[in-house]
Amino acid sequence: MDSVPAVKAVRIHEDGGPDVLVLEDVPDPVAGPGEVLIRVRASALNHLDVWIRKGLPSVPKPRILGADGAGVVEAVGEGVVGFDPGDRVVINPGIETANGSIQVIGEHGDGTNAELIAVPATNVYPIPDGLSFEEAAAFPLVFETAYRMLVTRARMQEGEWVLLWGIGSGVSTAGLAIARALGARTIVTSSIDAKLERARELGADVTVNHADGDVKEAVREATAGHGVDVVVEHVGEATWRTSLDVAGRGGRIAVCGATSGPNPLAALHRVWWKELTILGSTMGTKADFEGAYDLVASGRARPVVDVVLPLDDIRAAHARLESGEQLGKIVLTVPA
Repeated sequence: MDSVPAVKAVRIHEDGGPDVLVLEDVPDPVAGPGEVLIRVRASALNHLDVWIRKGLPSVPKPRILGADGAGVVEAVGEGVVGFDPGDRVVINPGIETANGSIQVIGEHGDGTNAELIAVPATNVYPIPDGLSFEEAAAFPLVFETAYRMLVTRARMQEGEWVLLWGIGSGVSTAGLAIARALGARTIVTSSIDAKLERARELGADVTVNHADGDVKEAVREATAGHGVDVVVEHVGEATWRTSLDVAGRGGRIAVCGATSGPNPLAALHRVWWKELTILGSTMGTKADFEGAYDLVASGRARPVVDVVLPLDDIRAAHARLESGEQLGKIVLTVPA
């Protein structure tokens, strides 16, 4: 009997810690009609990978994780035009369905922690000039998410003040790049002074240590008492009350997650007293991705890479992400 062609990929067969990540042979994917088969050269981690690995949510298994990826076109399926084998490409991880919902690569289907992946051609874009595979893999999900929060949902304007919690996170580093590119002013926080120093190098206007500093006072001083116009909120219980306190009158708080807990005290009086707008925001549409892509392609915004590790070090990569040591994206390289 002929053997089934196989490639290497990291899969989970059960929910759990980094030890459930297993590098193994998997069936060789093929490009179906309307799809592009990509030989992955770099794949970036997101907190989404950690949640799925832990079973939050639990997905059908075995499952290859990974939403972000960049590589070269291996083959194209029937009906695909505009791409040829060897083209350098990056993947938009959000697949829009007929009913308008978004399915995320690596959550709703197999992901990019693999040597090969087949994805819809509508989710494939040329890597912008000047970007490495690692940098290309580092921007899609977090830039798309941050762009939707700041531009589509909060309608951030030039000159406005934006507060970004936890500058080590991918969403906050992307938000900083996007806010700066569009002319907003930024206040960023971290509990680690080295990260704040790096944030200043990346162009943050104001930095504050939220562990031993006073975020409220830093905002008051920077904004002459007005408060921030937009808060990028992805932490939840640990920061929610302060987010409400530092938002200025008519401010907008864009929420994309709650890593410290999803059920903080509401403090509704702050909402009506200051006429605040609370905006839920989940990943993004094709238009959001393309808005972020244009900023990166034009050189106005650039992704931040934390460390680059080989795919077979994925357990260490997950451990680093969970520890919160990173600033920017942890990227995995896949042998050519």
